[in-house]
Amino acid sequence: MDFTPTEAQAEARDLAARIFGDLATHERLRAAGTGSDPELWKALCGAGLVAAVEELGLLGLVLLLEEQGRTTAQVPYAASCVYGLLAVTAHGTAEQRDRLLPGIAAGSTVVTGAFPAQPGVRSSTRPGVRPSARPVLSGTVPVVPWLRDATHVLVADAGRRLWLVDLAAGTGVEEVEVELTAPWSAGRLTLDEAPAEPLGAEPAGADRDPDCDADPYPDPYPDLTPGPDAHTHTHTRTHAYADVLATARTAFAGLQAGVCAGSLARAVAHTNAREQFGRPLATRQGVQLRAADAHMDTEAIRVTAYEAAWRRDAGLPYATHALTAAWWASEAGQRVVHTGQHLHGGAGADVDHPVHRHFLWGRQLDAYLGGGGEVLQELGELIAHGD
Repeated sequence: MDFTPTEAQAEARDLAARIFGDLATHERLRAAGTGSDPELWKALCGAGLVAAVEELGLLGLVLLLEEQGRTTAQVPYAASCVYGLLAVTAHGTAEQRDRLLPGIAAGSTVVTGAFPAQPGVRSSTRPGVRPSARPVLSGTVPVVPWLRDATHVLVADAGRRLWLVDLAAGTGVEEVEVELTAPWSAGRLTLDEAPAEPLGAEPAGADRDPDCDADPYPDPYPDLTPGPDAHTHTHTRTHAYADVLATARTAFAGLQAGVCAGSLARAVAHTNAREQFGRPLATRQGVQLRAADAHMDTEAIRVTAYEAAWRRDAGLPYATHALTAAWWASEAGQRVVHTGQHLHGGAGADVDHPVHRHFLWGRQLDAYLGGGGEVLQELGELIAHGD
């Protein structure tokens, strides 16, 4: 196990750091409000940092998302890479790859994901999406991050099938702006017999009944599917959904590591510059202890995200590792951004202060794709099944 970045990964990370550092400034972020920065997105795509992810792998993406998180840059980078580039590369047909990947790499096609917080969610317990006998979707997804920026949405229906919806088609699609804790250009997606195409090929004569367990996808990651008591058809059908979900959890854990690192860096700079009774705040033992705990939490998020990403790139089972990274991102992430606020004193309570943006992102990432308790329960179930 070696998380040392390759030369290509290190160069891409350094390039991303420069672009985010130059363009994701406090002034530009304030001007963007809750929307994305089109100039920054154009710069990232023009530098090849979206297209490069196909070669850099998930570990490379995690390294790049750390740099985004340090600056809380408002672009749909994580979403389009995870739900678009990596999902289509891994599970799309040859025709879908040829048609979609060039646009995703160039940034003209932006893909986001309409995913429930946990795999296996059904419309009877949480609003979801179920297909009819025709290739159309109906249902509502209350919150889809970066929906306002997207041209396509990867929708996971109640039966865990993955569908691509072209928002430009307009038929049967309604988007309503939604404000989240973090400025993620989110929206509510309502589908009313909206045309959709399955991600990947369905086998000849495949039954589209939502309660059917058949699925064409291969299963190279055995621990991404239910335990040995589940039916074989369920194993194969849920693999693509579980892989994309685990990939997303790993990638967003990397983003959280960057958010936490940025918050802590601001707190360190503040406590070194701010004096109390003639001494910098950073010399106080209580401050040092809080900062040290936050540093260890940030490192835990980072290393668990690296391990999950490395295992996926190596073709090894990584579902439990992705859940571990997601748990650290949720539980430790909220501790770190609270520490960042606390160490800034009264300045941290100012909603216009840069550290407050890290706080908002950290709390949003804490709950995205499942909070700590949900993730821990899912991890326990996987372990109990021996996966």
